[in-house]
Amino acid sequence: MAPDFQPTRGRSGSRPATTVAWLLAGCAFLAPAFALAQSLDPSADQAYPSAVSGNAVPGQAADSSTGDPAAAQTPFLTDASDGIDSQSGDAAFNEEFNRINLREGTVDGLRTRYDNNRSEAAGIRIGTFVLKPTLGQSYNHEINKGNGDDSDRGYLETGLKGTLTSDWSRHQLTVTGEGIWQKNVSGDGETEPLADIDAELRLDFTEDTIGRLRAGYHFEREDSTDPNAINLATTQSGINQYTLGAGIEHDFGLLRGSARVDYDRYVYGDAEFDNGTTLSMDDRNRNEGTITGRIGYELSPAIIPFLEAAAGKSVYDQRNDRFGYERSYDTYAGRAGVQADLGEKLNGEIALGYETYRFDDARLNDVNGFTLDGILNWSPMRGTNIAYGITTGIEPSTMPGESGALVYTLNSQASHELRSNLIARLSNSLTFRNYPGESLSSDQTVWNTGAGLTWDLNRYLALTGDVSYEKTNQDSAPSSSVTKLGVGLTLRR
Repeated sequence: MAPDFQPTRGRSGSRPATTVAWLLAGCAFLAPAFALAQSLDPSADQAYPSAVSGNAVPGQAADSSTGDPAAAQTPFLTDASDGIDSQSGDAAFNEEFNRINLREGTVDGLRTRYDNNRSEAAGIRIGTFVLKPTLGQSYNHEINKGNGDDSDRGYLETGLKGTLTSDWSRHQLTVTGEGIWQKNVSGDGETEPLADIDAELRLDFTEDTIGRLRAGYHFEREDSTDPNAINLATTQSGINQYTLGAGIEHDFGLLRGSARVDYDRYVYGDAEFDNGTTLSMDDRNRNEGTITGRIGYELSPAIIPFLEAAAGKSVYDQRNDRFGYERSYDTYAGRAGVQADLGEKLNGEIALGYETYRFDDARLNDVNGFTLDGILNWSPMRGTNIAYGITTGIEPSTMPGESGALVYTLNSQASHELRSNLIARLSNSLTFRNYPGESLSSDQTVWNTGAGLTWDLNRYLALTGDVSYEKTNQDSAPSSSVTKLGVGLTLRR
């Protein structure tokens, strides 16, 4: 029945409102019946295209005998085969209208990316890439104690970092970069500039084969507490590291195989003294190449134990250093470990192995030792993320008759959302330099801890505060410590 309502008269005594209302009510009453009659009429054309996929509706075969192109443009109608009650014509019409009235796609057919996290900056779209830059400015105070030279300084630190990510349907290019520049405004102390940029291109050859190409550059100044640092130098050597790499991964079913080649180039700058003189460190410049292979067995999609082997060569630009020693060396390593992927809650890998470094100079002892490498990402609850990492490597020495040290580094980082716009951060690291045998150098332990807060004023601007403490202990020298405090602003786009 038509809906019950009370018509009203016009001023002239006519009933235009009543007539229009009755016409609308009649259309609303007849529309479902007309749709039902059309769906039940066997002579009606059943080739109705789907608004979503562009194909015929399931259960309805298109009549190709007529060849009439107008049949493919027939308005979308539904019947009982679609799982919709044909007696509720208005509901069916509204549902199909919502399906047809979808978001307009891009002109070139590229995928669109929607930012569901409103607390993060959306970034800048550059063609098929998304750039997310971050600019930070902070004021810091540093206190140095130990080694008989206590000092402090206040400095401004400017940091720029960003991520450039491709938005392709296949393959992916990711470029990350960070730069830090410091300027002293009070006190004395050595600045610590930093530059870091890495690019990785992932090539999806097939569903089971993935290739990776990477390149990078890293710059940092050698720490004054490093065993290879130059005594009495006001500015330690700057270390430039250039990296190249290529790898391939293939899934053989239950077996997972991968191989990669890595190349690193190290270039050392001059050390400077307060009297204006410099000391060249170019005898430390070297090239390193490593080949690594891995084979894993899938016990389950989440647990994959693996075996890994690596061989490498390090060649110095100068055959002999300033003291006449040949520093070039060969390295061999073997590891066994397990890779786990339990989703966002827990993932990572851990491996135990043995590594040896054999120097060309017979006067330099080989450096051998067990290695422990791995990384673990853990999220015990929503808004809390914890990362653990451990690495083992060699640090060649510059002292006469000294080979070098095995360096073990254990670090952890944690972040927790105290509120939706307030994040607390905590970090710890422990570095242990072990000189095997009867070494002329003593073992060294460096412990570093830090904490910080980030308060998002809005999605583009954040207020940050950080404090850190570093302690260095070694047998043949007094302990030293560095305390840092800082506050700053971070601008994100």
